[in-house]
Amino acid sequence: MNRFVRRVLVPLTALVAGLLPGVIVVQQAEAITKMTHSQAAAIFSAAGITWSSTGNCSDWNVPTCTSFTNMNDTTVYGARTFKQASGCAMRVTGGTEVGHASGTYSHRNGYKIDWALSTCIQNYINANFTRISNRPGDNAPRWQSGAGNIYARESNHWDVLYYNCGGC
Repeated sequence: MNRFVRRVLVPLTALVAGLLPGVIVVQQAEAITKMTHSQAAAIFSAAGITWSSTGNCSDWNVPTCTSFTNMNDTTVYGARTFKQASGCAMRVTGGTEVGHASGTYSHRNGYKIDWALSTCIQNYINANFTRISNRPGDNAPRWQSGAGNIYARESNHWDVLYYNCGGC
């Protein structure tokens, strides 16, 4: 009980009384749920998000396909949240298929998605997100949403990194 009083009740009482200058909020990491291609495609379709591939396929082992296999639910719902907030037409051009750069927060691991360029998307990102440093390596300009997700504008598409679903 003493530990509870010291760690919870005393700071809470001080906060209510206005004695603490601020509060640090720490968000607990959520479990990542992987989706099948069909699950993600159904969500994208219902949201009005289209997709294409140069190979007209969805096999995640073929680099010319666009696959959503093992995409994180936060990535799928993050794209849907962006679509709903922006009202922009969106076409996915890259998902979890082989051929992207590796790493923890990679396409293959379900964190990233590519979208076709559009003026609407560019204007929405410019108006609503914060311009941050260019990406090391390819120098792509980047913006960060209020939720912490990163939008990198490559020469022919948007490369979007979703840490979370952006308020879905």
